[in-house]
Amino acid sequence: MQLNLTLRTLAASVAASFLATAAAAQAVRVDPKIAPYAPIAGVSGNVKSIGSDTLNNLMTLWAEGFKKQYPAVSIEIEGKGSSTAPPALIEGTATFGPMSREMKQKEIDDFEKKYGYKPTAIPTSIDMLAVYVHKDNPIASLTMQQVDAVFSKTRKGGFDKDITTWGQLGLAGEWADKPISLYGRNSASGTYGYFKEHALFKGDFKDSVKEQPGSSSVVQGVAADKYAIGYSGIGYMTADVRAVPLAADAKSATVAATPENAYSGDYPLARFLYVYVNYKPGTEIDPLRREFVRYMLSKQGQEDVIKDGYYPLTAKLVDNALKSIGLKAVAAVPASAER
Repeated sequence: MQLNLTLRTLAASVAASFLATAAAAQAVRVDPKIAPYAPIAGVSGNVKSIGSDTLNNLMTLWAEGFKKQYPAVSIEIEGKGSSTAPPALIEGTATFGPMSREMKQKEIDDFEKKYGYKPTAIPTSIDMLAVYVHKDNPIASLTMQQVDAVFSKTRKGGFDKDITTWGQLGLAGEWADKPISLYGRNSASGTYGYFKEHALFKGDFKDSVKEQPGSSSVVQGVAADKYAIGYSGIGYMTADVRAVPLAADAKSATVAATPENAYSGDYPLARFLYVYVNYKPGTEIDPLRREFVRYMLSKQGQEDVIKDGYYPLTAKLVDNALKSIGLKAVAAVPASAER
C-alpha cells in the first residue's frame, strides 16, 4: 500500500475540518471520529512484539497504555529491525511484528508457505523519513536526485556526478570544501530498506555511510557532527538537527516535512508504519490480540502516535485496518451527546 496513492484516494472522504485544522495549526490532532478505547472483561495472556526499531518507542507507549487497562497482561518488546518481524511471526515467537516497511514478496511467500494464507498488515500511523542535517547547516533544500548522489554509489536517480562535499550542493564559505559525513541505518532496518528503494532508486549505499543500530543514534550522530547528513523517522527529530525540505526533481516544488504534506502524500518519503499479525481471514481473532489492536487504533492509541512524533490515522484508515482482521470500528460519541 503506497502512502501517496492511498491518501490521495481517501482525500475526498476524509473530514475536511480534521485536515484543515492540522494544516492551519501546524499541529496534529486525533480524528474526532475515532472512538476512545473501552476495556472489556476476560483479557489476559502474554504479548511479544519483535520487529522495527522505528516503532520501538511507539510499541512501548501502546504497551504501557494497554497494561493500565489490563494489569495482568505481560508485554515484551524487542526492536532490532523490521527484518526480524517476518521470521518471528512465521516461527510463532512473536504476537505482533511491527515494521517500518511493507513485507517483501519473499517474506510473504515464506509465511504463506507455512500457514496457507498471507500475513495481515495493519497500518498504525504515518511517518516521514527525514533527511537530517546539523541545525547550523544552511542548506535550503535537496532534490531526490541529489539525495541519491550524496548517499549512493550507483546514482540510479540520474544525477550526473557523485556528491561528496557541501560546496557541490551550493554552500559557500567554510562549508564549500567540507566533506559530507554520512549517517544511516543497518541493513536489518526497514528504514534502511525504504530509503534504499525510494531515495536511492533501488541503488546501493556508499561504503562510507556510518551505519547506526537505531533511529535515535542516527539523529545523535548528525547532531554531534556539523558536516553530517543522515536519514531517520520524523519522530526522532530534536532541536539539534533540521529536516531538509525535499523536491521530487529539479522541476518540482520543494516540500517540507510537515503534517499536511504527509497527509496529502506530497512529501516524497511519507510512509505507513505497520504492525503485522498472523490472522487467518474469515476467522475470529483471539481477545488479547483483538483488544491490543483496538487499543492501537483507538483515540488513546492514536494520541500515543502524536506523543511519539508521528501522525495519526484518519477514521477511514482506522476503519479499513479493523476490517482487515474482521473487526468493526466503534463510532465516537459526539461531544454534544456526552453532556
